[in-house]
Amino acid sequence: MNFRPRSRDEPEINLIPFIDVLLVVLIFLMLSTTYSKFTELHIKLPTADADKQRDYPREVIVAVSSDGRYSVNKTLVQGQSIEVLGTALTQAAKAGKDSVIIISADASATHQAVINVMEAARRQGLTQVTFAAQSAVQAGMR
Repeated sequence: MNFRPRSRDEPEINLIPFIDVLLVVLIFLMLSTTYSKFTELHIKLPTADADKQRDYPREVIVAVSSDGRYSVNKTLVQGQSIEVLGTALTQAAKAGKDSVIIISADASATHQAVINVMEAARRQGLTQVTFAAQSAVQAGMR
């Protein structure tokens, strides 16, 4: 029998695979944070550097307030349904199907309120829709 004490080898940790895994995790985290940045954008609309609006007789200006009320050519629309809004658009469109609908929405108006104006215009056959915005210089003055 061999009763001599054996020499113990210290266990050794190979760091190369560990470093490889850490680099892969680091690359994954860098890529995923780049994508999550786009979902956290706080957007303040509308501002644009554009010339002043020209006055055309075939324009129909639809104002959308922050609480979802509508005004067509400075006349308040009673009700917020698409049908009521469509009727008001048809009455205001003096040029018929050639009228241009200009949506002037408040910066804090809901997306759905603006979509309702677009849907009402589409149902009435008014296909020329545009959006009004103030210039960045004017937005900074307020």
